[in-house]
Amino acid sequence: MRARRVEEYIWIIFVVLLCPCDGSASQISYSISEEVNKGTVVGNLAKDLNLNIQELDSRDLRVVSSDSKNYFDVDRRSGSLFVNERIDREALCPNTAECSVRIQAVMSDPMAVHRIEVKILDINDSPPEFIEQSHSIQISESVTPGERYLLPIAVDADSGSNSVKTYKLSQNEYFSLDVQSGGEHGVSAELVLQKALDREKQSVIDLVLTAADGGKPVRTGTLNIEVTVTDVNDNTPVFSKSLYKVSVNEGAARGSKIIKLNATDLDEGMNGQVVYSFLRRGKVDPSAIFDLNSERGEIKLKSSLNYEETAAYELRVQATDQGQSPRSTHAKLLIEVLDENDNAPEISVTSLMTPVREDAELGTIVALVTVSDRDGGSNGVTSCKVVGSLPFKLKSNYKNDYSLVVDGPLDREKTSVYDVTIEATDEGSPPLSSNRIITVHVSDVNDNAPRFMEPVINAYVKENSPQGSKICQMNASDPDLDVNSKLTYSLMDTHPRNVPVLSVLTINSDTGEIVSLQSFDFEKLKTFQFKVQATDSGVPPLSSNVTVKVFILDENDNSPEILAPYSELGSVNSENIPYSAEAGYFVAKIRAVDADSGYNALLSYHLSEPKGNNLFRIGTSSGEIRTKRRMSDNDLKTHPLVVLVSDNGEPSLSATVSIDVVVVESSADIQTQFRHVTMKEENFSDLNLYLLIAIVAVSSIFLLSLVTLIAVRCHRTDSDFSRYSPPMITTHPDGSWSYSKSTQQYDVCFSSDTLKSDVVVFPAPFPPVDAELISINGGDTFTRTQTFPTKEKVRWK
Repeated sequence: MRARRVEEYIWIIFVVLLCPCDGSASQISYSISEEVNKGTVVGNLAKDLNLNIQELDSRDLRVVSSDSKNYFDVDRRSGSLFVNERIDREALCPNTAECSVRIQAVMSDPMAVHRIEVKILDINDSPPEFIEQSHSIQISESVTPGERYLLPIAVDADSGSNSVKTYKLSQNEYFSLDVQSGGEHGVSAELVLQKALDREKQSVIDLVLTAADGGKPVRTGTLNIEVTVTDVNDNTPVFSKSLYKVSVNEGAARGSKIIKLNATDLDEGMNGQVVYSFLRRGKVDPSAIFDLNSERGEIKLKSSLNYEETAAYELRVQATDQGQSPRSTHAKLLIEVLDENDNAPEISVTSLMTPVREDAELGTIVALVTVSDRDGGSNGVTSCKVVGSLPFKLKSNYKNDYSLVVDGPLDREKTSVYDVTIEATDEGSPPLSSNRIITVHVSDVNDNAPRFMEPVINAYVKENSPQGSKICQMNASDPDLDVNSKLTYSLMDTHPRNVPVLSVLTINSDTGEIVSLQSFDFEKLKTFQFKVQATDSGVPPLSSNVTVKVFILDENDNSPEILAPYSELGSVNSENIPYSAEAGYFVAKIRAVDADSGYNALLSYHLSEPKGNNLFRIGTSSGEIRTKRRMSDNDLKTHPLVVLVSDNGEPSLSATVSIDVVVVESSADIQTQFRHVTMKEENFSDLNLYLLIAIVAVSSIFLLSLVTLIAVRCHRTDSDFSRYSPPMITTHPDGSWSYSKSTQQYDVCFSSDTLKSDVVVFPAPFPPVDAELISINGGDTFTRTQTFPTKEKVRWK
């Protein structure tokens, strides 16, 4: 049943719309505001159509519309037309000035159709709206003021006075709004540039455009306008600093980051994209030492640094944008190289005054020394000193300038060259040091006199040596150098013992060789001394003396001489002996002397004739003739004897004497030879006195020497005894004594006849340096001293 009615309504609407109604159809107009509530009565159809209310239901009064929505319906009980759906004029009649809804009131039995027009009255229920929520405008910052830009219009669904009536622009300093009325779209607005734009100051300008309608209350709609100021390359890049300062250690490794530059360009895009580069100035190429990243502005170390070569680098860096017309700027970069203690001090000698005189005073400048250290700060602060104990020191002149001066006495003879080591040390951590050796030569000064090896020089020369014989060679030394050590020799004529030295000797001034100008006679001159002076060639010259003792060595050039009484020429030399004489009877004593010395004067006695040799004998050293045995009847009454006196020289010289020994029967007939010799009494008395003095003196000297030697031996240590043999005193058959040591032996000979005696002191097997031959006779006392080259002397005290 319901489906049937729906189908019927459809056909009715179709007929109403397609087929014109007959003359009974009418049209009624109503008006109602939009947005009224449901059920709001629009009008009374029954009254306006003159319809009976009772027929409304029976004739099935209804309202039909071609709209999809049934905005209106009819109340059959009252015949009122009321709002069935919410009515939105803006939705129902968009973009139209007037809006109405046409419906038909249809009745059946008979069919009747009435057209109804309901005008929808607008109310200000819709604000102005912009199609887009925001609007963007790009304006070049180079545009001049006065430029206009059309803005979007706002749409208001309302109409009439409720539609858009005006526009307003938010407050700003760059733009103004020009609102225009009329035209196809009613009210429109234009954006007018009032002030030049600067993108770097404000790249985006946000504006708000407000559209207002004419309703009451006024409704508005807004549009966000974003004005983008497009860039023009009108700005130069700017560094964050005009001067960059950075420090880097000189030992920094390659690739170490030093600094990052920062330059900005207020432009954008390529105009604001900055690239970095070095500005090469002069001959210095920064890119050889530093690596600059052109995009990031990062500077890294490219090669090693050396503070001593370059303590700081002053570079120019440039920042350039990428605009079509590039703009650039530059800044200064100061890179300070921090010093490391990688350099030892350097010592240089600016002036060397060498050689230095050995008599230089304290404080004399030897050299000027300068110490430098290529490092900086405390690493370059140095101290300097002389190493070791030397007669030099460093005196500070100014800062690192020093003077090497003499600080002690110099002696070239001890040290002629000094290697002075100077050490310089810096104050770095750890400290570094270096040494410099300065060789200082000491020049000679004539401060040393010539020196002889010994204070006394002994020289020996044989007597009878020919003229021009070399006496000795003088050798003196002078520790000085060159001309200061060149010596000349000269004899000093002091006339010792009235010997004119310059007349008997001469010396070679250059070689120091002394030669004789005459031969010498030992018997006349045994020794003499003189002085030799050695003088150097310095200024002033210095000299020294040495005493030269010349000993004349004896030659066997004198034959023995027989002493009285047997020496008298033409005298009868005879001696009487009794027939009853026992063996060993003293017959006579032969005395002889030799002018020579030593062994040349050591005499020996022999019986040269064979006759009587079996009856008589003679002491070889004493010269005493004695009997060998008793007399016999077969013996001759007279015995002629020939005594040969010989010395021990080479060759040996001799003398002879003849004595007749007469054998008498009685001792009363014996007369000594002295009784037959005429003598003066006073001479005999002198002889006795001399003999007595000589014997006492020799005996005293001998005893004193013996006691002294024994005392010395008692005080010697065991080692002394191991060195020397104990002394030995022996007695010879002829009455002489021998005192011997391990190295020397001395014979002391005394005659058995105290009235006729000789004392001979000599060493065995060779005479000592000093030996005395003392011969005592009735006529004189003869003393001679001979010196030989030996190491030991005998002194009798």
